[in-house]
Amino acid sequence: MASNIHGPLYFERMGRTGPVIAFVHPNPMDQSCWIYQMAHLSSWYRCVAIDIPGYGRSPKADSGLTMGDMAQGCWQAIDEAVGGGEDAILVGCSVGSAIVPHMYHQRPGATAAMVLSGTGYNPGKAFARERIEQYAAKGIDYRWEYTFQDMSAAFRTTPMAHYFADLFAERNDTADAKTIIHQFEAMLEPEADDHHSAIKCPTVILTGSEDNSHQRAFALQERIPGCALKTLPGAGHACQLEQPWLFDRFMIEFLAKNGLHPVT
Repeated sequence: MASNIHGPLYFERMGRTGPVIAFVHPNPMDQSCWIYQMAHLSSWYRCVAIDIPGYGRSPKADSGLTMGDMAQGCWQAIDEAVGGGEDAILVGCSVGSAIVPHMYHQRPGATAAMVLSGTGYNPGKAFARERIEQYAAKGIDYRWEYTFQDMSAAFRTTPMAHYFADLFAERNDTADAKTIIHQFEAMLEPEADDHHSAIKCPTVILTGSEDNSHQRAFALQERIPGCALKTLPGAGHACQLEQPWLFDRFMIEFLAKNGLHPVT
């Protein structure tokens, strides 16, 4: 069991054959933000979408939670979902994209590829301190308000955006603000000098042009050897929700190029 987490992480599965893809969500969402990718990519892959501690139906975590704890918990969820001993394609958005490289470093030989979105190189991590202050002041109800910040200005006015914000907030009774604060505290940990440069697996960054992290995505690309990057025009932070057709196309093209798509 991963340290500082009160039990195994919750996950959903879809797809019974093919390579394994594991999805790790952003704040303030949960595993269901991958609903389109799970439905689509399960045509060829065994898909596992994980709730990190304090979100969805996963357990709480203690002060002292680390990125390594969350990475280990995600690997344990993958092992439980597929029976262990399997390689996995790791897909993250925002907080998920911060956890996924730690998963790589724990099991580099088992990481077939990484797909990062809603991310960029941000060494100061001022956003983490801001989120800590906001969750401390507003509590778990802050999730509904913050969901719209993960979206582009155009998308956040739509009924679909409100549908997703309500969907996540309706699960607040099983979420935990203190654990979410501990998650952001963990994100403030210093990273090893070679945290990005030591990554050897195929990696792509999918970035929305309207994401506040968009320009920082290019700096992150430069830090990861051989990293590719694709832009989703008009999409925000959670680009997999706003433009799943383009997100999925870019992801499949990347996997096919690296010999990881079962259909050629």
